Amino acid sequence: MKNTFNIQNLKCGGCANTIITQLSKLEGISEVEVNNETNQVSFDAITDSEIVNVKNKLSDLGYPIEGDANSLPKKAKSFVSCAVGRMTK
Repeated sequence: MKNTFNIQNLKCGGCANTIITQLSKLEGISEVEVNNETNQVSFDAITDSEIVNVKNKLSDLGYPIEGDANSLPKKAKSFVSCAVGRMTK
């Protein structure tokens, strides 16, 4: 089933590249897409636990779901994820 989340701290294609790469590694997750203009991440997942894993991974990378806490450390992580994404393009 298709799921879409609005996320925080999304800045550029580097961010999108990191998100797509990391979420695609999660078991049961496929068809990952990132829209920088709308700050949305879409993906296919079957179970609720896979969806929770995506939320947790996004938060760990520095891109919490809109409405979740967006602390300074999360913002800093997003800059690191962004830089890594730019280097691995």
